[in-house]
Amino acid sequence: MTDTHNLADSPPPSAQPIGAPAAPPKKEESQENFFVFLLKLVVLVVVFRSFIFSPFNIPSESMLPRLLNGDYLLASKWSYGYSKYSLPFSLPLIPGRIFASQPDRGDVVIFKAPPGNDIDYIKRVIGLPGDSVQVRGGQVFLNGKAVPKKRVGNFILPLTPNTRCYAIEFETQTPDGQMACSYPQFQETLPEGKSYNVLDLGTQPQDDTQVFKVPAGHLFLMGDNRDNSLDSRFPAIEGEGIGIVPQANLVGKASVMMFSTDGGAEWIKPWTWFTAARWSRIGGTF
Repeated sequence: MTDTHNLADSPPPSAQPIGAPAAPPKKEESQENFFVFLLKLVVLVVVFRSFIFSPFNIPSESMLPRLLNGDYLLASKWSYGYSKYSLPFSLPLIPGRIFASQPDRGDVVIFKAPPGNDIDYIKRVIGLPGDSVQVRGGQVFLNGKAVPKKRVGNFILPLTPNTRCYAIEFETQTPDGQMACSYPQFQETLPEGKSYNVLDLGTQPQDDTQVFKVPAGHLFLMGDNRDNSLDSRFPAIEGEGIGIVPQANLVGKASVMMFSTDGGAEWIKPWTWFTAARWSRIGGTF
């Protein structure tokens, strides 16, 4: 008798063939998907921080009154082009500088300062290639002409855990009884019409300098807190000044204020995360 094939006895298509390896556990598949997601997220963050925006914090008072200790800002990375300093840890993956463009006078820029080139600094652009810059009696002279400097109202800076007065003579008390620093403030206006405020704390050695000639491919940078800033008036010695900075060292342009804190927050007291925030400063542009 000829055997007939009984379809009812055939294994269903979804059944596992005898002797085939067992299907991997779904838990392992989930872990693999998680690590793929994590890798994609890391790549996305690196690309975003390297080529679009990157956060920077302000650790000093050299840019008062515009920037306070405890400010956190976003810098646009595309504004002046890209170099190895655009990448995390200054990885030497970009030769020279690509898509380069020159800052304008008055721009607030983030850069790596010579000679170490491993620390981020932030200053204002005063002199461009070919300019001559000098400070006489605390006033900036650009290409032999005085940059207009007009006295405005004092800058009042409340005392907080991350602020202090430069000297005791600047200490004052506000009408509500709070202790603060009161600094002489002036408005400077560059030839192109860009205006910003600076502080002048009195007669200092750096109020009178030689004439600096800005070479090609370099920038003369100054802090707005003129008597408390180690800027291009000082030679490029680590911890003592930045000298005239190569444009190749630019990292980005200050763009928008992301957050600001007075330093009074404590991790174990979550409510202080809100009370320490300087809410009025968030969202400001440059």
